[in-house]
Amino acid sequence: MRQGLGRKLGVVWTLHGDGSTPAPGEAVAPDERLSWGRTIGLGAQHVVAMFGATFVFPVLMGLDPNLAIMVSGVSTILFLLIVQGRIPSYLGSSASFVGAVTVIRAGGGDSSAVTGAILVSGVVLAVVGLVVHFVGARVVHRVLPPAVSGAVVMLIGFNLAPVVAKTYWPQDQWIALITMVLVLACSLLLRGFWSRIAVFIALVAGFVLSWVFDRVFGMITSATASGEVVPHYRVDLSAVPEASWFGFPTLHAPSFEATAIVVVLPAVIALIAENTGHVKAVEEMTRTDLEGSLGRAIFADGFTTTLSSAVGGPPTTTYAENIGVMAATRVYSTAAYWVAAIVAIGFGLCPKFGAVIAATPGGVLGGITVVLYGMIGLLGAKIWVENRVDFGNPVNLLPLAAGLVAGIGDVSLDITPSFSFSGIALGTVVTLVGYHVLRLLAPKGNTGRMG
Repeated sequence: MRQGLGRKLGVVWTLHGDGSTPAPGEAVAPDERLSWGRTIGLGAQHVVAMFGATFVFPVLMGLDPNLAIMVSGVSTILFLLIVQGRIPSYLGSSASFVGAVTVIRAGGGDSSAVTGAILVSGVVLAVVGLVVHFVGARVVHRVLPPAVSGAVVMLIGFNLAPVVAKTYWPQDQWIALITMVLVLACSLLLRGFWSRIAVFIALVAGFVLSWVFDRVFGMITSATASGEVVPHYRVDLSAVPEASWFGFPTLHAPSFEATAIVVVLPAVIALIAENTGHVKAVEEMTRTDLEGSLGRAIFADGFTTTLSSAVGGPPTTTYAENIGVMAATRVYSTAAYWVAAIVAIGFGLCPKFGAVIAATPGGVLGGITVVLYGMIGLLGAKIWVENRVDFGNPVNLLPLAAGLVAGIGDVSLDITPSFSFSGIALGTVVTLVGYHVLRLLAPKGNTGRMG
């Protein structure tokens, strides 16, 4: 009976083969796992993939990053339970709210007002998930056919390109280049399990190499993560001795201000599109029909966002970075995500370890993310190819072209002095509205391929 309940909740896994490296061309399914030693290694790689963004976005929003790390682990566990282990995904801090939070703080809003607005958005997203679950995923598929969902997946990956180009890569271009080459080389030249943790190997090697460069070449003058151009060492471990081994993150209660809520609510559009795109991407990679789980995924994201913001944490979302890891390793086991979630909770309760991870050189992150973000973007193209989307038809070509440039270029549309659409949200709106309006107006027989 316990075994049956465990399988229903997605917490029982079948050993894939002999538990060692899968044969060439094979993939480890969500309800399978490798040996626990290898699973722990893969879980560590997922932690590495999510950590930078999950740590950075709360900092940009003025929220406690250690709390963000901890609630990301809790949120991932809740997500996996709600979707019954069918959708392997990690829930980290969402970037979709950063712009809105900046507007709130510029208007004098404090952290409680920020998290209150995010909490309301989480509730709205959860309600949308319930509607999708009970009415059916066809509602989403009609709104997001392959032409549109492929564009959304592409936006999710390529919209992150400026993070690489403006934040990470300029901090140390040579370390970034070497790390990128290491990711590519380890993925292609190493065999078996080692090739599947290429990202983790490249990160550790890049970290060590950065430390060596500091000793051999001294400081570099470049922009730090805050954007300030100053001489600095690549590896700065000064915060590690001062950090304690164990400590609870800072919690605070939300407050509710109408102006802040109105500013944040449009981000729900981006999260719906983001979740749908991620589910589509996982569906493509795992060759599994996840249509019946889409409502659960959207609800889970809304529920965990509500829970996180209720204690002072950031909004959560399924992470493109970790989908990129799965694309690179072809290991879709949810067991690895459980490991990652538990480790993340431990990180959140250990400020010293968090300080070590936070010291990862920007150049190293630049070399890793330039590969992972690009892989996510190309998954969108894969959806188009496999669904034979006809780009000779202007109904498909024109709105997607406009939406991609608006989203990837982070174009902003200022509706009022305190309200605007930008980036993924604007690109999604342009793609969605443009596609469906053109489809409605197009002459009969020229409505494009829905897929």
